[in-house]
Amino acid sequence: MKRLATITFVIVWMFVVSPNTIHAQQRGGNIQGLRIEFITKYLKLTQEEASFWTVFYDYNDEVRKARTEAPDDIITTEEKVLIIRKKYKDAFKKILISDDRVLKVFTIDRDFNNLLKAEMEKRNADKKNNQ
Repeated sequence: MKRLATITFVIVWMFVVSPNTIHAQQRGGNIQGLRIEFITKYLKLTQEEASFWTVFYDYNDEVRKARTEAPDDIITTEEKVLIIRKKYKDAFKKILISDDRVLKVFTIDRDFNNLLKAEMEKRNADKKNNQ
């Protein structure tokens, strides 16, 4: 009887919970994949510069953490982000060599998010027009 209950639970979980989780991961993964593609093209990254991603993810995590610590105090938040940027500038410079490419790293998330936001607004407007 216990075995039948376990099998039933697993089957229900596979058909109800799993597809929603997988779909959410694919959506988030798709955006992350687009972000990686955008950054790679924008910075013209080579295979030799693959170590960029480790440094970038660490940098990105610190910036996100700083932005969530005091979201209502923009001055404090931007001061923290500036300190983080200064901290990572040399690490990016070792990998990317060019100052121009290093500076692009610090605006790349904003540029990608602006493109993503514009695309979402366009799709929402298209949905409203088609209803």
